[in-house]
Amino acid sequence: MQISPSEDKTPVVGSPSSPQEAAEGLYFSDGKRKVDYVLVLHQRRNSSIRSHASAAVSHDRLSIVSNGNFPPSAGLDAAGGKIGSESLGEPARAGEVFMELGDAGEKESTEAADHEVRLIRQEFEASLLEAGLELERDKELKTYGPSFTRLHAPWPVLCREAEFLKIKVPTKTSYELKEESGFGSSMSTLWKKMNHPFQPKVPHQDQERTKFLTHCFSRDKLHLYNITSKDTFFDNATRARIVYEILRRTVCVRTCQTIGISTLIAKGVYDDAFPLHDGDYKVIGHLEEKSERQVLHNEWARYSAFYKYQPIDLVRKYFGEKIGLYFAWLGVYTQLLIPASIVGIIVFCYGVATVDSDVPSLEMCDERLNFTMCPLCDGACDFWQLSTACGTAKASHLFDNPATVFFAIFMSLWAVLFLEQWKRRQISLSFSWDLTGIEEDEEHPRPKYETILLQKRQRKQKTKKKKKKKKKNEAAIEKLTWKDRLPGYFINVSSVLFMFGLTFSAVFGVIIYRITVSALMAMSSDPDTKSNVRVTVTATAVIINLVVILILDEIYGAVALWLTELEIPKTETHFEERLILKAFLLKFMNAYAPIFYVAFFKGRFAGRPGSYVYVFNHYRMEECAPGGCLIELCIQLSIIMLGKQLIQNNIFEIGIPKLKKLVRALKDKGTAEKEIEEERPPKQWNLDYALAPFDGLTPEYMEMIIQFGFVSLFVASFPLAPLFALLNNVIEIRLDAKKFVTELRRPVAVRAKDIGIWYNILSGMGKFSVIINAFVISFTSDFIPRLVYQYMFSQTGTMHGFIDHTLSYFNVSNFKPGTAPHNLEQGTITFCRYKDYREPPWSPDAYTFSKQYWCVLAARLAFVILFQNLVMFLSLIVAWGIPDVPKTIVEQLKREKKLLVDVFLREEKEKFQLIQSLFSKSALHQPGRHEEHPGTGSQLPGRFSTLPPGPEQGLHGDWGGPRARCRAASFSQFSRNVPTSPKNGDENSRHTMV
Repeated sequence: MQISPSEDKTPVVGSPSSPQEAAEGLYFSDGKRKVDYVLVLHQRRNSSIRSHASAAVSHDRLSIVSNGNFPPSAGLDAAGGKIGSESLGEPARAGEVFMELGDAGEKESTEAADHEVRLIRQEFEASLLEAGLELERDKELKTYGPSFTRLHAPWPVLCREAEFLKIKVPTKTSYELKEESGFGSSMSTLWKKMNHPFQPKVPHQDQERTKFLTHCFSRDKLHLYNITSKDTFFDNATRARIVYEILRRTVCVRTCQTIGISTLIAKGVYDDAFPLHDGDYKVIGHLEEKSERQVLHNEWARYSAFYKYQPIDLVRKYFGEKIGLYFAWLGVYTQLLIPASIVGIIVFCYGVATVDSDVPSLEMCDERLNFTMCPLCDGACDFWQLSTACGTAKASHLFDNPATVFFAIFMSLWAVLFLEQWKRRQISLSFSWDLTGIEEDEEHPRPKYETILLQKRQRKQKTKKKKKKKKKNEAAIEKLTWKDRLPGYFINVSSVLFMFGLTFSAVFGVIIYRITVSALMAMSSDPDTKSNVRVTVTATAVIINLVVILILDEIYGAVALWLTELEIPKTETHFEERLILKAFLLKFMNAYAPIFYVAFFKGRFAGRPGSYVYVFNHYRMEECAPGGCLIELCIQLSIIMLGKQLIQNNIFEIGIPKLKKLVRALKDKGTAEKEIEEERPPKQWNLDYALAPFDGLTPEYMEMIIQFGFVSLFVASFPLAPLFALLNNVIEIRLDAKKFVTELRRPVAVRAKDIGIWYNILSGMGKFSVIINAFVISFTSDFIPRLVYQYMFSQTGTMHGFIDHTLSYFNVSNFKPGTAPHNLEQGTITFCRYKDYREPPWSPDAYTFSKQYWCVLAARLAFVILFQNLVMFLSLIVAWGIPDVPKTIVEQLKREKKLLVDVFLREEKEKFQLIQSLFSKSALHQPGRHEEHPGTGSQLPGRFSTLPPGPEQGLHGDWGGPRARCRAASFSQFSRNVPTSPKNGDENSRHTMV
């Protein structure tokens, strides 16, 4: 039997019933059914199609999508050819899809791999049809390039899956959110008026005071939901998520024993799979006519909207909760950087205002004091005057002053406040987004896990002997054990240790560079070169550090991904958590190792004149500047932080994606030129396929977490760090928004209750920052030595004489042979000074640590303990004083629960009354039934048994009478008449045939 074209009532691409909608590429060819998901198959030039001529002749077989309604011997004479099952060597089965390209009479055999892939694809698409999805393919045959299979989920499938996934939907019942009264109300109104210019112009924003009750979807309670249109009740993101869940759990048992679309993409059966964007992001028309993507582009993804709040609710609706939570977290972080930046600016301004009155800086700049310092290198360097370091001393005071201690305490409390504020914001979003009480979705194994598990089973089946314990053996290979992962764990540990060694080697290499260049420049005969040794070496070394960090960052990201794959995590959640931990550990060490060296190690192991520590027996270990190492720490931190942000934002996040897009455009140039020649506007799936795939939020979070470390860990050395982070984040939000809206394919909407492991990392860094800042203030800055001198050793109780107190004496006659200066421009010098607390050469214990050293060390350790305990105590007070759940949310949750109970009680009461009335009428027509059990009342069965019995309830317990049905039709009513036999007619076909 052959079906003529006139009998085929299913529309094909190219003959849309709604030209405007079909032109947008968001619907099937009939212009009515939405495209919820797209599967992409990329035809290679070396595919099973052997010649272009065979694709152009009229005897080609066309790809069709069948829902199983064709008899086994049936074929389609769509283009003068036939499609059947004889080419596959087995009879056609209901629900199977056969796709064959090539001449009907041609007996050329295809490659085994291509044949296997085609079989897998056929079984998978047949399973999708059995699950209720509707499919549509392109009409044209392509010899190469992408071909698309569109998927549509009809209403019965959406209802079934929404109930299975427990998706919360709005009911018809709504209530007004409680408004404040009195002074609070007037302040709230004033705040809204002040905030109005900063609010994005989002449609239906005025309905935020009205909230609809939500409930998990159930097909038995359709009459309770606010269903105005079946096409729009589930938004596009929810529809795509439902289809993705079906794709994820669909099994291919007969061909490859795999589960889900991810495994098929990994096997090369499909090239990609993604949901569609809501049309073009360019605005055409008035506000009410804009799509969600256009609104997001106008009000969120433009740099000109930097001053506006983010439309978080719309972001969540379009991209899902996981991405919505990321941007909400980034918004809270950026907002709280504003007070931190203001306080940092005040601290910096305090340093600028007091630099001219700082006594230690004035003493260092005073040439009359004539502090002759010991040489900075052996032989080539001469003695020098401390007054030449006047500029360094004044610059150090800008960041090393009493206000810095206050700022360190403030930033430690700020980190706690940020985490508490985010917890409150997260719970508020969970309430407004109906995430309270959701269960985590069951995850299927990852493709690689499935593949290795299958290989293990096959090895077991080949090697096992005939034993009675066969069932135990089969049960033992249902999952991978630690023995299977042991090689991966060993490689992980050894590789991470190697990466740590590589990072330390890079830092040590820069140290060697600084030492050697300093020595070479000191030997120069040019006086200008000698005078600029420290500035030149510091600046160039920091730039080298920055370049090394950026290169190793990319390497470590790839290595962390490779190492995580070796661990063979079972699910995507486990994979993501392990990847995040490894990537964070490696990148944290990479970014902060140079800074830790300058803060805590530089100058502490250099030795003293006459007994210096040498590297390679020739080069002296470097020392801190006369003003201390804090100014060098500030330079290191500022250049690495600013350079990392600027280069990563401008080159990695903007330049590289545009370069990849250009490469993809050049690859698809032939296809694009062909479409231009045929004068056909590209469909939405073509446009989205040209975009970059979404690779997850890990890079976005990682960038912000590293920045959070710059802001919190060493903020005592650089009070302007929050300001630069704020400026970066204002741009970063719009940059990420633009990337998500215009440059990336639409990701599947993923539910998430929180930001996951990132919160634990933030909390750990906040606690670690307290320790780091305590040690920076104690050991890197001069805050503690100044306090000790002022209150223990100063004769006047002031800072006068502090510089002389911190400098020790050295007898130049004690220099080792060959290390004394060769050219003495300072004349005859008996003693030189160096910064340390040591006994003078005329003391019996010459050059040993003095009493002042031990006093300062004790004070430093005491300050570390006091600072940590004080900040921790204040942090506990802040965390205790700010409740995690806002009071308004608690009240609204109670109110919603009460209203929801009232709704269901009222529904049950109405059902009970209706059932009573129906059976009362039935009893009037059949009076004999009342006499069977006189005086006895039977309970109504099932869910009505909890209600009190009515006065006329005298029915059989087995529900003998007709059953009243006062609810909407369930899924069985939609699907009970759907035939499964392939012999039924075309009236039951719901799928497109091309």
